[in-house]
Amino acid sequence: MQLPRPASLTQWIWRGAQGPTVSVYFKNKLKLALIGQSLFGQEVYHHLCKEGHRVVGVFTVPDKDGKADPLALAAEKDGTPVFKFPRWRVKGKTIKEVAEAYKSVGAELNVLPFCTQFIPMDIIDSPKHGSIIYHPSILPRHRGASAINWTLIMGDKKAGFSVFWADDGLDTGPILLQRSCDIEPNDTVDALYNRFLFPEGIKAMVEAVQLIADGKAPRIPQREEGATYEGIQKKENAEVDLQMVTFYGSSLLKSSVPPGEPLEIKGAKKPGLVTKNGLVLFGNDGKALMVRNLQFEDGRMIPASQYFSAGETSVVELTAEEVKVAETIKVIWAGILSNVPVIEDSTDFFKSGASSMDVVRLVEEIRQKCGGIQLQNEDVYMATKFGDFIQKVVRKLRGEDQEVELVVDYVSKEVNEMTVKMPYQCFINGQFTDADDGKTYDTINPTDGSTICKVSYASLADVDKAVAAAKDAFEKGEWGRMNARERGRLMYRLADLLEENQEELATIEALDSGAVYTLALKTHIGMSVQTFRYFAGWCDKIQGSTIPINQARPNHNLTFTKKEPLGVCAIIIPWNYPLMMLAWKSAACLAAGNTLVLKPAQVTPLTALKFAELSVKAGFPKGVINIIPGSGGIAGQRLSEHPDIRKLGFTGSTAIGKQIMKSCAVSNLKKVSLELGGKSPLIIFNDCELDKAVRMGMGAVFFNKGENCIAAGRLFVEESIHDKFVTRVVRNLHICSKSCIETAFYLKRTSGIIDEF
Repeated sequence: MQLPRPASLTQWIWRGAQGPTVSVYFKNKLKLALIGQSLFGQEVYHHLCKEGHRVVGVFTVPDKDGKADPLALAAEKDGTPVFKFPRWRVKGKTIKEVAEAYKSVGAELNVLPFCTQFIPMDIIDSPKHGSIIYHPSILPRHRGASAINWTLIMGDKKAGFSVFWADDGLDTGPILLQRSCDIEPNDTVDALYNRFLFPEGIKAMVEAVQLIADGKAPRIPQREEGATYEGIQKKENAEVDLQMVTFYGSSLLKSSVPPGEPLEIKGAKKPGLVTKNGLVLFGNDGKALMVRNLQFEDGRMIPASQYFSAGETSVVELTAEEVKVAETIKVIWAGILSNVPVIEDSTDFFKSGASSMDVVRLVEEIRQKCGGIQLQNEDVYMATKFGDFIQKVVRKLRGEDQEVELVVDYVSKEVNEMTVKMPYQCFINGQFTDADDGKTYDTINPTDGSTICKVSYASLADVDKAVAAAKDAFEKGEWGRMNARERGRLMYRLADLLEENQEELATIEALDSGAVYTLALKTHIGMSVQTFRYFAGWCDKIQGSTIPINQARPNHNLTFTKKEPLGVCAIIIPWNYPLMMLAWKSAACLAAGNTLVLKPAQVTPLTALKFAELSVKAGFPKGVINIIPGSGGIAGQRLSEHPDIRKLGFTGSTAIGKQIMKSCAVSNLKKVSLELGGKSPLIIFNDCELDKAVRMGMGAVFFNKGENCIAAGRLFVEESIHDKFVTRVVRNLHICSKSCIETAFYLKRTSGIIDEF
């Protein structure tokens, strides 16, 4: 019996011994020849094989420096025939041996996902279904080379790709399918490729092959209207001549232009600016671009902010321990660069044949074998020669390799027999910066009503920047990849710095919040140090649990919990213990691996900003800690509404707590922790030790000037001892007042913290 064959499916019949007939359907499949290279070609190969198509041959470029192309590696691993031809024709004619090798595989369709070689037309037309090609533009626009670059250069609103039937023209064949996407303001070639052209292009190539297999593939002639032809971009044709450099990490500059050193650029109407954050380039449309990194012709990459100082870094001498690390890294390099007989200081990682995949391997092996050293892929590109790379690793080990030097504008005051230096700007993404709209407000010394300094008044835009920085640090930055023990090391280091600077911190706390200096030193600062040390020890001890499921048969199942950080957390703290409240909330948040945006009380921002400065010195990556001084109605409300914040912690009034809980629920159901106001009483009975009860009652009310969340604001005294209790309280108040006045005059003479009464 001959089974019917559906139009687009092959039907197989299987009859069980006793069961019913089962029909299994498979889509039509083709025998394919893949011609091309790169990771894109490799992924197209994998997906086509996964869909059931048979790749009968892979035709790619020869090995370079002993390393095979990714497409060749994948095919060789699967046992697929691989052919590596340096060229397909000589003097305009197809090489006979090449043509014979190609025809021997019997392909029904040529698939060219990414191909830099010229393929002769007799090869293109040879298969039953011809050849299809992937091109990264919406044809007929940007035919030819560098299509993605020209899409951005020409200011196109949309980008995309085309899968078309190959003909004898330059990207002029009939269209099979096209896909497009909107171009975002900060899109670069890499961003556009990784977000859309690469992943969607792979899917489209597989879809195109299946349409051909099913006999449904269209052939839509390209129109000539709107067609553009782009020549190959050569370095000598570049308009920007900075010793021929390539820009990396560019984005539109949305804030005000920072000060910097001018840099003349060929063809530009206005000089660029080398600033502390990077190179600012000005466009003809009035907009500015911030470039983070520059790569020179020799492959060396530097931060753009260091353009004028490139090459001035001195060579550091290695300690015995650092020499051991260097030897371990040399072994890792030798393992990756297997074609290099001896690794020397002049050995260049990329010129020796390494690829981007090898960068990931290098960074990961160094982390595993060198005590958890946290490198970024960018570090490899910044130091491509072995000697330079070792110098970079050593500087990172010593904490000398900060991406951008912290620049702090201080307000300085001579107080308490010392010079206190107080930051006053918003702290966002590892840098102190003015508020986006430039607004400031006065922070007041409550002892005399004088203005200490003007502090940046964070706007909604500043909150959004801080949250974006925290999110980026958590999802893409070093912090998100850091192991728990390394987090603990940073927190211990921060606790040490808080302790080393405790006198200055206590003085600032006394100025800004009116706290008694000795209390600020021992309690506000002392407990903050202890809090950070306590939670630093928790970093590598946060564990989940496993629970056997006894009811399951057989009992081979279990459930388990894995505790993971939430992400970006917002913290809003009050004015009574500015630094200690910061420590209580942020230390636990950081120990768990979260990043944070903290809004200090509007009236007491200065110790929080000093804390931010110390966090950079401790080595915390940029974006992990962000401090935004300002009002609760603007900055605080935006934090409670922000969709990218996963949890909010607040200490303050009950009324504001209600509003915050409502905003957190309406926005994105973020987790929320509230510590709200109360009115705690003490109840004193007639069998108490009266003098002790008076002392404890007064301490409960007046400790820290009465600014306590647990202050006993009410005293209930049994009637039989009421009058005695009140008399002793009044007497003690007179004694305390006299003592306080004497202490205050002493402080006035010695420190100037309290100026008048």
